[in-house]
Amino acid sequence: MSSDVHRTTAMSAPADVALAPLSRAQRDDVRNILEATGFFREDEVATALEVLDSYYAHPEQDYTAVGAFTHSGELLGYVCFGPTPCTLGTWDLYWIAVHPRAQGQGVGTVLLEEVEGRLARQRARLVIIETSSQPLYEATRRFYLRHGYPEVARVPDFYSEGDDRVIYAKRIPPSNGQA
Repeated sequence: MSSDVHRTTAMSAPADVALAPLSRAQRDDVRNILEATGFFREDEVATALEVLDSYYAHPEQDYTAVGAFTHSGELLGYVCFGPTPCTLGTWDLYWIAVHPRAQGQGVGTVLLEEVEGRLARQRARLVIIETSSQPLYEATRRFYLRHGYPEVARVPDFYSEGDDRVIYAKRIPPSNGQA
């Protein structure tokens, strides 16, 4: 995987968003984004930060974390993903979050497309994403559907009573050979 920062000019994306691996210096920024969304309980934020700490300790071993930044270096959002243990070519997208100030501007799309591009170059075949069935997550579920992730399973009452685990999956087409 490339650790180079690059600019994206995707039509639906904000101009001049820089993508780069997250560094330990952004840990508090990630916490702030997760808390600002209002989506995550305190224990979920703690888990996201534990995963991030694992990434910092062993970059791209179990997890990869990429941030979307402004020109001035402000973190707008991030994504964390990794290979699914005991599978061949299946990956999990563990976290994707965009600060509320930047939502609806294409930052999430840029991050998701970055994951898919990296995985295609690595010859991954499948990406799995899970989320909550709660009404708060309706826009999140529509986002995944819009980006070609159909719902493939639902586990009733998984997170809590009345809060299903909704699972999405997408096959990753092979890369055209560009690294």
